[in-house]
Amino acid sequence: MPTPSTGSGPTGQRARLADIRDILTARIAEAEREGRLGEVEGLKVSLARAEARLAQIDQWTTVAIGIPDLSQVTGRTVATTSEG
Repeated sequence: MPTPSTGSGPTGQRARLADIRDILTARIAEAEREGRLGEVEGLKVSLARAEARLAQIDQWTTVAIGIPDLSQVTGRTVATTSEG
């Protein structure tokens, strides 16, 4: 069963992307310390994509399709006449 941090919905997806962002940040720092400049550039591209996706998820809003409020519904009756 998916947990909030590993689920497939926006909450789980956001948590996973936040983890990826943190890992990328650590890997960039490591690559910079070790002088691997080509790797730093590639990791920065991946980090920018992860941050953009996080920003997109943060802008999502929940749309309530709702259930009609039955307290506002009025009943109708139709009077019929029988001819005959």
